[in-house]
Amino acid sequence: MKKLFFSLFLFLLAGAAVHGEDGAYIGVNIGTAMSSVPAPTQITTLLRSQNIRHVRLYDADPAMLAALANTGIRVIVSVPNEQLLAIGNSNATAANWVAKNVAAHFPGVNITAIAVGSEVLSTQPNMAPLLMPAMRYLQNALVAAALDRYIKISTPHSSSIILDSFPPSQAFFNRSLDSVLVPMLKFLQSTGSPLMLNVYPYYDYMRSNGVIPLDYALFRPLPPNKEAVDANTLLHYTNVFDAVVDAAYFAMAYLNVTNVPVMVTETGWPHKGDSSSEPDATSDNADTYNSNLIRHVMNSTGTPKHPGVAVPTFIYELYDEDTRPGSTSEKYWGLFDMNGVPAYALHLTGSGVLLANDTTNQTYCVARDGADPKMLQAALDWACGPGKVDCSVLMQGQPCYDPDNVEAHATYAFNAYYHGMGMGSGTCYFSGVAVITTTDPSHGSCVYSGKNGSALLNGTSLAPSSNSTEGGSGAHRAIGDVSSLAGVVSTALLLSVLLL
Repeated sequence: MKKLFFSLFLFLLAGAAVHGEDGAYIGVNIGTAMSSVPAPTQITTLLRSQNIRHVRLYDADPAMLAALANTGIRVIVSVPNEQLLAIGNSNATAANWVAKNVAAHFPGVNITAIAVGSEVLSTQPNMAPLLMPAMRYLQNALVAAALDRYIKISTPHSSSIILDSFPPSQAFFNRSLDSVLVPMLKFLQSTGSPLMLNVYPYYDYMRSNGVIPLDYALFRPLPPNKEAVDANTLLHYTNVFDAVVDAAYFAMAYLNVTNVPVMVTETGWPHKGDSSSEPDATSDNADTYNSNLIRHVMNSTGTPKHPGVAVPTFIYELYDEDTRPGSTSEKYWGLFDMNGVPAYALHLTGSGVLLANDTTNQTYCVARDGADPKMLQAALDWACGPGKVDCSVLMQGQPCYDPDNVEAHATYAFNAYYHGMGMGSGTCYFSGVAVITTTDPSHGSCVYSGKNGSALLNGTSLAPSSNSTEGGSGAHRAIGDVSSLAGVVSTALLLSVLLL
């Protein structure tokens, strides 16, 4: 059953077949920091069963590439950071790398790009001088093999290399990186390659100390007076993702580069974290972020600066990686666990023709373990009042009265509201005291909505989809440095909202 709701969700990832390689599409990253890595054939079986048509590998593992052969899946292979020294110092080494890891597999493996390193400028600045030579040597090898028209070369950057990033129109790249970035952007321009950017609204939100609203990070709808406004362009921003992408466009324009597209090579939201230090790393927030992200990208919404211009995007990541170091959330960014079981159910109702059916009609909204009883009581009161949930079954003598405690009663009310609102993204939130589960909380004669999607609401509810709070702090993600962006964004965002 769990695979059922992901089958249709991830059918959306096949959108490139509809939109084309250069249009809107969603892909996934495949990391392997796991105590038990699935066999390459298991991975490709999962990809094909879920119609995932774009993947990014963090290396060029020959067994993985062999398993991807003749699947039609479009693949970005990567040069690991530790190989940059050799490739950046030798044209011959680069040619050998392309011969072994690209030419030997193409076209059976539909390799579309080579990602040279990962966040080198922010995590390994001592390697920065080798980045452009490595990219040029690899490009020479592609040209020699007559593969340059099929395969692009770029390098993924942390968004932290963009300074003064809000308002986006004032953004510019860290000037200390000009010696690398200027020739790199000219290279991307001349080869028709994208600027690869890793965008993590989760960290921007966590480090903003409540200045960036959670709804703004999660793509939740905002009233006009809460949108962030770029005072220079009067463009309105309703989410962090678009603001960061546009900051990259403006930063490139500052260097007189205006025709290099942005590809988001990593983005996502963790579905689990430490309850005290990472309270917003939850399944519901991961569901909300990724569901809204997919709709946003696949609808070719573009950004305020470039409306209608596709932003190809790769979700981080396919599997949870249980051996990643760092905070608890580092291990829980996956759409699936190591056994291929969905980590949570995504909600894509209303996403258009690419997903016509609701695939999540067997999930439930329950009170979060350890939630503050006072917050639970407040949320229960709201659900049974403004939320228009019929809570009569919670009265003494009625089927759902027992157990007579706030957690059990809140679970019933949360679930009824969630299903009454069509299980839409963000409708199981209640200021963070509710979570989605696939375990039926029904007991005895107290039957919860879920299997048939029915709900007990007093008429049509026009209540908001969530009652969000802001705040929290979190640990740094090990893959790169994204810390410098949040402070600038949060301060400027606060100023822009206050000016409205």
